[in-house]
Amino acid sequence: MIGSIVLALIIWVMIICFDRQLLLFFGAQDNTLTLAREYVRPIKLAIPFFLFNQMLAAYLRNDKNPALATGAVLAGGIFNIFGDYFFVFLCDMGAYGAGLATAIGSAISFLAMLSHFFMKKNTLRLVKPERILYQLKEIIVTGFSTFFIDVAMGILTILFNRQIMIYLGTNALAVYGVIVNISTFVQCCSYSVGQASQPIISTNFGAGKGDRIRETLKYALGTAVFFSVFWTALCMLIPNVFIRFFMTPTAEVLEIAPTIFRCYGLSFLLLPLNIFSTYYFQALMKPKAAFIASVARGLVVSGVLIYLLPAVFSGNAIWFAMPVTEVIVAFYVIHEMIKYTKQLK
Repeated sequence: MIGSIVLALIIWVMIICFDRQLLLFFGAQDNTLTLAREYVRPIKLAIPFFLFNQMLAAYLRNDKNPALATGAVLAGGIFNIFGDYFFVFLCDMGAYGAGLATAIGSAISFLAMLSHFFMKKNTLRLVKPERILYQLKEIIVTGFSTFFIDVAMGILTILFNRQIMIYLGTNALAVYGVIVNISTFVQCCSYSVGQASQPIISTNFGAGKGDRIRETLKYALGTAVFFSVFWTALCMLIPNVFIRFFMTPTAEVLEIAPTIFRCYGLSFLLLPLNIFSTYYFQALMKPKAAFIASVARGLVVSGVLIYLLPAVFSGNAIWFAMPVTEVIVAFYVIHEMIKYTKQLK
């Protein structure tokens, strides 16, 4: 735990020192940079809360208190929603108010989860760290894959934005903006499967109970399949409903949206499996497999296809970049999951 805290503080210092460079990297333009920095200003002070919340949620799940982790996240999220309205509109604080609501919401989640350590059920204790550099290395290696899943969302969004503007124009970019939001929902569903099963798999892996791991894997994969079919079906059946929910579309947007949604939405068939696999591999102490799966789908394979497909075929071929990526990664993931599951006692 000490190692996690040290790593979180290092990341915090880096974000504070290089906030402008990070905003430019993630696509902020010169004319919006001031507004973006105004939003980030209160958030920078709350960065430790964001980092610790992820860590504490994992600790709580493993210490048999997942309900508190869920309640804490919901409490912070609900405050963020109403805080946006209060600070931005009633207090007329603009972008700074939106950032303030996000920061306070994160602090509320942190304080709620921190209460676990004062409960009788708490079994976690701070201990004097030994070989802290080695522990930091193990934390980074083991946790990098799930960390990169979130980072990859930003990287892929930047790559898609640039390629769409080159080949297809603003109408297609507007549709992609909606798809990104739907993809976030799909990924959150996938995270829930991985985060719910990870402590169960880890505990039984340490106890050498392979049968329990296989049983957990069966239910986890079944849940992942449900989310896959559910979100893919929605993209195929009601694409323009999503468009109207997130924006007031023009006739041109409504005309191109169904084709784009149905092409890109095919990726949702395998996305939950590929994301869950990183949690599964980490729980079995196979960080190499988790690393390959997350980096391949989040940067290497996807990045190559985003640039290659529209250049070789046509601009609309870019919408198949993620479906093809998920298929390629799924072949590797399924092979490794079968191999490591067979090795269980």
